[in-house]
Amino acid sequence: MNRTRTALLCAASLLAATLPLTLGAATATAHSTDAADAAFGGNGDGCVTSPRHPGGQAGDVVDVARQAKKDLDLNAVLLKVTVDGRNLVTDALGESMTGVPAEPAMHFRAGSVVFPYMADVLLQLVEEGRVSLDDPVSRWLPELPHSRQITLRMLGSNTSGLHDYVTDPAFLAELEAHPFKHWTPEEVVAFSLSHPLWYEPGTNWSYSHANYQILGAALERITGTPMGQLLRERAFDPLGMDETTGNLTPDIPSPVLHAFTSERGTYEESTFWNPSWTAYPGAVITSDICDLATSARAVGTGALLSPSSFKVQLDPGTVGLGGPTATCPATVCIAQTEAQHFGLGVIVSHGWIVQNPSFSGYAAFQAYLPSAHLAIAVSTTKGPNAPDGNTAEVVGQRIAALLAPGHPIGL
Repeated sequence: MNRTRTALLCAASLLAATLPLTLGAATATAHSTDAADAAFGGNGDGCVTSPRHPGGQAGDVVDVARQAKKDLDLNAVLLKVTVDGRNLVTDALGESMTGVPAEPAMHFRAGSVVFPYMADVLLQLVEEGRVSLDDPVSRWLPELPHSRQITLRMLGSNTSGLHDYVTDPAFLAELEAHPFKHWTPEEVVAFSLSHPLWYEPGTNWSYSHANYQILGAALERITGTPMGQLLRERAFDPLGMDETTGNLTPDIPSPVLHAFTSERGTYEESTFWNPSWTAYPGAVITSDICDLATSARAVGTGALLSPSSFKVQLDPGTVGLGGPTATCPATVCIAQTEAQHFGLGVIVSHGWIVQNPSFSGYAAFQAYLPSAHLAIAVSTTKGPNAPDGNTAEVVGQRIAALLAPGHPIGL
């Protein structure tokens, strides 16, 4: 579980300047008009491997991914890169299971990729005048401890002070012993509430999955609509993300990218371990690599929001917060700088807008560089000797170093 914590406790930053970037052959092969750049949705003829042509940056991207697969002992690497919304390369390397080649259309768990969309729903409700970001949670969840002190903004930006149940030893022991157990929001949030707040809400920054469990419950109370339906109607359908689904069970739509992990000391299959602890019911998503690339671009351009709301999403007041105190260690209360910080459901890192889920043998990474209109999506599964941490993030960082050498992703 250290891998989960390493990947999910990262905070990152916004580089405001939009410096020109030259992508060479990528710009030439993936160039589009402004109208095409603004359009989202659909995988056309399906999510398939790009035609293989020798040379060029598409081939270079695949070479980088192939080397990373070898270096990191990965079973599979799925990847898609777009520029201006046009495909540069889509590919799948390795195997899903022994003798079963990985394919781009395979579905995988996408974890925290859903958090920007929960924030989008919240900001849409603000735009509609139905809520304020600074409304206390007690308006909808009066039974929740600290609900008068914690606002919707604090939940979305991780400034509530709630402990992260994913780091609670009692929770981790139960999760390790019973990976197929179904968890309810009440059960996981109870681990967070068993601890005092790290700090007075709104005065510091610390990552907690509990924030998004509570935000999900609040959004359902506000709208009277189940979370899965909210995400489908307000996010996935408008973006044409037909292969992205909010699930209520551990099932994964076919075709499935199978996962394996050594988290419990023995290398074993973890594909259908129950992910109910990771997000609010209906927000436990699966996706494919083409939708993940669409997601990178949609989140990175604020496609579902007004310009003013998107600006708030990128910095809801977190910049300048964070840092250790007498009651909160530096490993938990992390400084949020203009160079690296967390927004509303998004990580902003040196000009890139990012999400990086990693758990139960699955890892994914989506990143968008606005100054280059460059989207990178990667999903990986691990071999028996794979390192701890988010291996999809490592592959994505190497691709970014190739295509945007002046803009490293510094997570």
